[in-house]
Amino acid sequence: MIGILLAAGFSRRFGAADKLLHTLPDGRPIAVAAAENLIKVIPLTIAVIRPDNQELADQLKNVGLKVVFCEAHETEMADSLSAAVRFAGQFNESSAGFVIALADMPYIKPHTIKAIAHALNAGAAIVAPVYQGKRGHPVGFSANLRNELERLTGDEGARSILKRHADQIKLLECSDCGILTDIDTPEDLITRPHM
Repeated sequence: MIGILLAAGFSRRFGAADKLLHTLPDGRPIAVAAAENLIKVIPLTIAVIRPDNQELADQLKNVGLKVVFCEAHETEMADSLSAAVRFAGQFNESSAGFVIALADMPYIKPHTIKAIAHALNAGAAIVAPVYQGKRGHPVGFSANLRNELERLTGDEGARSILKRHADQIKLLECSDCGILTDIDTPEDLITRPHM
């Protein structure tokens, strides 16, 4: 199984500072916290990053992620996701599927990621966590969906695949509010959930 951390966005709503390098109260940059949660469970994790963000690439490499740079025209979510899945194809672990996480969601608990990976290993096509009736991240995809993931384009991420295969989504109830908590603005750091 391969973890994929999407970290190629521009984070325009956060302001001039690089959101993913902004530090949390515990001193870790947002993207590093998200990466550490993912790599604790999935040792082979790939981060997809814009080519102009070498500082973020270095920090994520330091915590053990492999880094792939998307092309300048591939910074929309689906484009960067398809670039990461294509890169992942060189590793045998990709035959067990993918767990796709967002770098601006640093509060997802490793045990939630582990449950998603376990459900994929048990044969689910798509696995999505649910907290209090709301579907969140990360989302697991079986290797059978690799070709569809590789062909994604635009800014919708994998929504089109989720719509096409809605009857194959295994919803995983959890008690982890981190699956819904992304950081888009500096205010989101103040109103973060109690972890």
